[in-house]
Amino acid sequence: MALDLIGRADALIEGFRPGTMERLGLGPEPCLVRNPRLLYGRMTGWGQEGPLAGAAGHDLNYISLVGALAAIGRAGEPPTPPLNLVADYGGGALYLAFGIVCGLLEAKQSGRGQVVDAAMIDGAASLMMGCFGLHAAGLWTDRRGDNILDSGAPYYEVYACSDGRYISVAPIEAKFRQEFYRRVGIDPASLPDADERANWPKIKAVIAEKLATRSAAEWCRLLEGTDACVAPVLSIAEAPGHPHHRARGTFVEIGGVVQPAPAPRFSRTRPELPTPPEPHGHSTEQALADWGIEAARIARLRETGVIGPRN
Repeated sequence: MALDLIGRADALIEGFRPGTMERLGLGPEPCLVRNPRLLYGRMTGWGQEGPLAGAAGHDLNYISLVGALAAIGRAGEPPTPPLNLVADYGGGALYLAFGIVCGLLEAKQSGRGQVVDAAMIDGAASLMMGCFGLHAAGLWTDRRGDNILDSGAPYYEVYACSDGRYISVAPIEAKFRQEFYRRVGIDPASLPDADERANWPKIKAVIAEKLATRSAAEWCRLLEGTDACVAPVLSIAEAPGHPHHRARGTFVEIGGVVQPAPAPRFSRTRPELPTPPEPHGHSTEQALADWGIEAARIARLRETGVIGPRN
């Protein structure tokens, strides 16, 4: 049955440990024999080979091995475990999706499928390309909280306001910093040279003192929508209510659950909104029929327990 479905598919995605699909008789070789145009997508944490390939792991492990975790955190503090966005979703799921789309486009020209080997550790390493480049150029140190993008610089930081809320301040470019200083009431001439790292703590203290004089809402009314590069730090519960998200429809409600809308957006082939999860087995027969499986065979699969009961 699995090979029959694979024979009709454009792509297959499997997320087992290396060797599992081969033991099931569904490795790349028999699948590509059955369907030479197949894109065979493999998702693992450590990759298909290497000393760690057979071990369990999670996002935090992968980003620690590629240098990302060591760079996240404030000066003098231990590395800070971030949300599992870097390796799991960015380096894993998105890189696999990108690889499959690239493979499908190539297969249209060549008529031949191939294996897309997406490892979360590889994707996480790839996402670190910019930091590795800065490090090679002598513009990034191995000390946490000592660089432009890791809370070291005063112009890429989170500051507390008078009400205890936080705003993100990120006017990296000089012209945007001038806009920020002008709007918050700081005279740039009174500040030391921001290109010298030794001056960063003093500049940060001046900004922190100024931003602590008003609430986050007051600063946002003054700064949001300008080139000062400022935004409020919102919680998961607060984010969907922001006017920008409401205007763009960034979040949707499905089955009573507020969640991010599908992304990216297409001008012509707009995807339908997802539906709530169906009960187990609810649409199995229809899905198999849509794939060209005969009704008698579907009935036998039901009788033998290969597919579960309808709920």
